[in-house]
Formats: sequence, C-alpha cells, structure tokens
Amino acid sequence: MKSNTVLTSTEHILKHGRKIVCIGRNYVEHAKELGNPVPKEPFFFLKPTTSYIRSGSIIILPNATANVHHEIELGVVIGNNEQACQGVSEEQAMSHIKGYLLALDLTERTLQGQAKNAGKPWSMSKGFDTFCPISDQMIEATATATALDPSTSLWCKVNGQTRQNGPIGDMIFSIPKLISYISDCMTLQENDVILTGTPQGVGPIVPGDVIEGGLVLGNLQNANENANNEVLSMKFEVAARDA
Repeated sequence: MKSNTVLTSTEHILKHGRKIVCIGRNYVEHAKELGNPVPKEPFFFLKPTTSYIRSGSIIILPNATANVHHEIELGVVIGNNEQACQGVSEEQAMSHIKGYLLALDLTERTLQGQAKNAGKPWSMSKGFDTFCPISDQMIEATATATALDPSTSLWCKVNGQTRQNGPIGDMIFSIPKLISYISDCMTLQENDVILTGTPQGVGPIVPGDVIEGGLVLGNLQNANENANNEVLSMKFEVAARDA
C-alpha cells in the first residue's frame, strides 16, 4: 500500500488554507474519558489558521502553568474537485478530498472548562498560536486511492511514551458524513482542513516535552514499530511564552 502512496508538502496549507473545522467527540472512548455524552450528530468548532505550525517548529504554551492537552487527529484536506463543496451528499463527499495530513488539536483545558460552564464558545482554549501542529507532508488523494483503510492508525508519544494509539475505523461519524454535514452549513474551500476527532489517551504537555505523532497505513498490530507502513510523522518541542 505504501508503494502506491503519493506524498506532497503541506506548505500550501499554511499559505492558502482559510479555515480549520474540528470535529468534537468523534471517538466513543475519548468522549467517555472526558465524561462527555456520545453525540448523536456531529458537532464542530473552528480553529484559526494562525494556529498552524509544521513539524519541527516549537509549540508555545500561553504560560508555564497552562493546562494544555494533546489530541492526535487525522486531517482531511479539501480541494480535489472543480465543483464547490457546498451541500454535498455523502456519496459525493469523497470526490472533494485533496489529501490527508496528521495534526494535533491542542486545548487549554482550564479555559475550555470555564467556557463550557458559562455556555460560551471554545475559541480561546483552542485558538492560540501554534495550537494546530501538522505534518510536513500529506497523503495525496488520487483517482484510485481516495479513501484510507479503516485500520489506518494514529499514534502520539510524549517524551517517548505512547499516549494515544487507535484506528480511524473507530470514528463514530465517517469522513463522508462529516464532509456532507459541514458543507450543509458552510462551503468548504480548497485547502480547508477538517480535523476528524481523536482517539482516547489525551493528556497534558508541559514546557520541555517532546511530542511526536505518526500515521500508519494498514494493520494496527505493532503500529508503533511498523515503520514500513508509517507514511506520516511529526515532532515538536514544547516551550512556554513566558519562559
């Protein structure tokens, strides 16, 4: 499968992307670990494109005591169709995928909790600069390979210790469902990215940490060690703004 995989740079995402649409609670076990109900319909929020950084950059926390958690996610890049991605059906959705990248959705949990309790948006907790790290490369969607196998897995390590590891097949709502659902609300434009949710195992990062992520095609067995099928990876150091 890897031999047929075409990789391209994500640099154009930073230059030309207009929005980042993030899906919440799209893995059952992640919803449970945070004490949230499993949603019956997708729900989403937006992150600013100023939160993008690419692999090798430094994640900057708002301060040294910020309660920031990592969430490893598959990113779906829009833009492989001349027709606007607006009000598309699930059957049409896959034709609008330009590719797939690896991302972290970083969240300041204290601010998020305060926003939840007050019934306010999560924008501040999710939107700090550097709070959407992505891989240097993306998997290019082709005419013969638009969808990823459900056994494709995501992993995240902090200081060499595995925190998250799970298959994308555990998503509650499929990628076609997400694209169709979002496009009923807003037009998805070329180089927009949908972050599709995170598996269980989210946890804190602090200044001095090194956080890594990978995307592995194929069988989940021995995913962390199976470098032959690992096609996307990323690595970041963590620092604080006031350090």
